[in-house]
Amino acid sequence: MSTAYRISRRIAIDAGHRIASHGSKCRHLHGHRYLVEAWCRASRLHQAGEQVGMVMDFGFLKAEMQAVIEADCDHGFIAHVEDEELLRMFCPEEADMATWLRGVRDRVERDGHYLCHETRLQTRLYVMPEPPTAEGLASHWFGRLAERVRERSEGIAVLERVRVWETPNCWAEHEID
Repeated sequence: MSTAYRISRRIAIDAGHRIASHGSKCRHLHGHRYLVEAWCRASRLHQAGEQVGMVMDFGFLKAEMQAVIEADCDHGFIAHVEDEELLRMFCPEEADMATWLRGVRDRVERDGHYLCHETRLQTRLYVMPEPPTAEGLASHWFGRLAERVRERSEGIAVLERVRVWETPNCWAEHEID
């Protein structure tokens, strides 16, 4: 029988989004108070150093979640790279829409996401390769956090799950098999 330790940390962000293809009200611009939980597991605890007796310091996990999720998405708008109609609203006035959109798509393809502050609406725009559903966000943030957790825990912890609460009653998660 193997020993497993688990820890979890939660942060909250406020962000807008829309699901353009949705057949109901979620196709409209709206926002949520997202709660995001990251779960880590390890088969052993740190034996020495700053994280002795821990899977990973809760403060370290929080800092990584803040760097990947909060800093990029809090009080901003999360958009799907294929939602051209929506992206038109954010295109800077002085930019050529086709050129700007091509640049956004290139960055999403290269980096897996694109964060922009210089928008027509003077707001933060976070563009991702998949629709920003709760499931899409959980998968996306999992992908961005996994390696950071491994490195920050000095190889002890593995990111096991990211759960995204879209409302107090609805959540989606992405986890490793």
